[in-house]
Amino acid sequence: MRPASSAVRLTAFAVLFACATALPAVAAEQKSALKPVAIFDHQVTGVAVSHDNRVFVNFPRWTEDAPVSVAEVKANGQIIPYPDAAWNSWRNAKQDEITPNDHWVCVQSVVADGRGNLWVVDPAAPALEQIVKGGPKLVQIDLASNKVVRTYPFDERVAPQGTYLNDIRLSPDGKWGYLTDSGRGAILVVNLESGEIRRVLDGVSSTQAEKGVKVMIDGRELRRPDGKAPTFASDGIELSRDGETLYWQAISSHTLYSIPTTALRDPNLQTPELEAQIKKAGSTVIADGLWMSTKGQFFVTSVEDNSVKLRDAESRMVTATQDKRLRWPDSMAEAPNGDIYVTASHIQDTRMFKVNAPVAIRTELFRFSPPR
Repeated sequence: MRPASSAVRLTAFAVLFACATALPAVAAEQKSALKPVAIFDHQVTGVAVSHDNRVFVNFPRWTEDAPVSVAEVKANGQIIPYPDAAWNSWRNAKQDEITPNDHWVCVQSVVADGRGNLWVVDPAAPALEQIVKGGPKLVQIDLASNKVVRTYPFDERVAPQGTYLNDIRLSPDGKWGYLTDSGRGAILVVNLESGEIRRVLDGVSSTQAEKGVKVMIDGRELRRPDGKAPTFASDGIELSRDGETLYWQAISSHTLYSIPTTALRDPNLQTPELEAQIKKAGSTVIADGLWMSTKGQFFVTSVEDNSVKLRDAESRMVTATQDKRLRWPDSMAEAPNGDIYVTASHIQDTRMFKVNAPVAIRTELFRFSPPR
């Protein structure tokens, strides 16, 4: 995601993003300084900032049995288990002693909806492997009371083995949620009123890794210790400001896709009919996170060059901030003052890709101020 400034121009990009606020042009030299917010002793992925400036993060169980899954970050960088210690008491070694439906198992993302709620996505697949039965869920927490309001369970019908629930965006009216599955590749549509969940675009080309695309890190192709190159399916996800268009991208891809949300919400449309409404919204970089700001600025995390990009009014990828500390910029969130928060999850530095890496790695949370 990247910031923008100056006059708004109606261009082809504005047509592609017709449901979003038109984006002003940005000068390439308008980079913003990256400012540290907190340093963690465990791998962080998601970040959320509430309407009253509370900051939340999550720590997935990928290479370690993380002691805290969801936390609130205090002003001094201290983390407090959220919503309480009980929800964070799950441990891999004690799976038979703790029920997975009311504990965090392997949380991937947290999102504040601006309506007083924090939403937590728990794919419940420690080490990105087997899903813990009864564990996949979407959880709504009331920020005023710090209490869980509702849990949406994902059964094997909508989250079969191999699924990895990745990130969510919520409609402006609070009635719908849209998630990416970065494991098998699909979009999940949640009716937040009825609780009905539908799995759509399962296995279609737009939700899969793009053939021939390599993820290049530190000048070399990213590979696992066994020499295999990973492929990442549908991952980053975002909604236009009016909620009428959904965008997504596989990490192993250079293409951003979009579809009208009216199509996704229509239970009568089959896969071929849905595919017919998908559009290529443009070319991007190898990206993990997407963010549409309140001003309609479309930011994209760029994992290959430690930066956050902005798609400007002429469809150019402009660097908004870049820093060698930003190793694998992952998820983003926006503060009330317009600052963009971004996590550095250091995925390339974990044991998934480096044999001698420590089990627990140090990661960071940063923020930057977009050009106005």
